[in-house]
Amino acid sequence: MTPKWNKPMKITFLGTNGWYDTGTGNTICILIESSGYNIILDAGNGLYKIDNYIKENTSTYIFLSHFHLDHIAGLHILGKFDFPRGLHICGQSGTKEILGRFINFPFTMPINRLKYKTEIHELPEDGGRIPFKVEFLPMLHSSPTLGYRFELEGKVIAYCPDTGYCENAVKLARNADLVITECAFKSGQYSEDWPHLNPESAAQIALDSGAKKLALVHFDASIYKTIEDRNIAEVAARKIFPNTFCSVDDMQVEV
Repeated sequence: MTPKWNKPMKITFLGTNGWYDTGTGNTICILIESSGYNIILDAGNGLYKIDNYIKENTSTYIFLSHFHLDHIAGLHILGKFDFPRGLHICGQSGTKEILGRFINFPFTMPINRLKYKTEIHELPEDGGRIPFKVEFLPMLHSSPTLGYRFELEGKVIAYCPDTGYCENAVKLARNADLVITECAFKSGQYSEDWPHLNPESAAQIALDSGAKKLALVHFDASIYKTIEDRNIAEVAARKIFPNTFCSVDDMQVEV
């Protein structure tokens, strides 16, 4: 019998836009399906599709990178879902206070009115309550932002959301089977006031970390107006890191 941890994990890109929804996609949300857990990376508007994919008998964890609305807006529809094993929302210090205001009247249904148990875990304080290995480090962004590294079933998946190039992103992506980085800017674009990655800097993270594969996500909707724009970014990134692909909504890959 093949050990279950040798079976591939499935990654579904539910939302791949940054900032706002357009015809190219919803705002950022990614699902990792392992044998033991549903792991959701950020909760943009792509979250509304999650019940088409998740296994309801499996514990579900949402990891929030930061509180910009394109990363948390989908939380207002938590009342749509049913998580029989409960829902765990993980984020940086202050998550309980912020979500206590955001997932509440007058904005949406309060957490305590949901039909399933919901727990909020602040990192690093509650890190010991997460039943699988996850590392987290601050990214280089305009507001406090966490990147993540998950080790599950013999695989490593790194998530480097809104950030400029930084050593912490390289650390999280070290030898990862898949590193998922944002790519809000096009080639040559950079901002010191509002750091983000372009195709080349995202590819440099993958190259410097020794990662096996790179997925580009979180394409700024005001900059990447067509899927062809993403394809051009993919070509640019591949010149530095050949095993790169640009994501689109509802794309699925195995790791």
